Amino acid sequence: MLENFYHSGVIEAGCDEAGRGCLAGPVYAAAVILPPDFRNDLLNDSKQLTERHRYQLREIIQREAVAWAVGVVDNHEIDSINILRASILAMHRALDQLRVRPQEIIVDGNRFYPYHDVPHTTIVKGDAKYMSIAAASILAKTYRDDCMAGLHREFPMYQWDCNKGYPTKAHREAIRLHGATDYHRTSFNLLGTSPQLEFDFQD
Repeated sequence: MLENFYHSGVIEAGCDEAGRGCLAGPVYAAAVILPPDFRNDLLNDSKQLTERHRYQLREIIQREAVAWAVGVVDNHEIDSINILRASILAMHRALDQLRVRPQEIIVDGNRFYPYHDVPHTTIVKGDAKYMSIAAASILAKTYRDDCMAGLHREFPMYQWDCNKGYPTKAHREAIRLHGATDYHRTSFNLLGTSPQLEFDFQD
């Protein structure tokens, strides 16, 4: 059972991202503030849920959250500033859009940059421990999946509807055969032929 809050008695936003380890597409992040009495036994880290359950929970989260928002950093920005900075920037962009200002921020993982003067806490595997981070992981994952499904219709040979841009064998073979698109992250090891340098941290 996930915990409601890390800090009790304050307005706490949970943050998580999706798409750090991908070869193509943007990185997405979400910020979610849940009401104090929110409970849902199905809620969990998005990676532990079926696709159907993720989309069911997205509707519940969007309906019942005090506030929620999604931030995006595209592949060109990722190439310019690196994936670590881009992932945190996406979280900041999500926080910027919240219609309620949080008093505390909890973040999945172990890296984050200060967001204005709001205190933050990083929590390794936080998406499997705290409801607001789990909710953020679901929003980030589903909205990014929607994006990659749309890009797949433009470039079906890369199978982004299935691999979502991650470095599968089929994805890398398609890059070898067809080259990179404008949606690929050129700073990444697209063909898998050199040591991985780009993964500051992984999904």
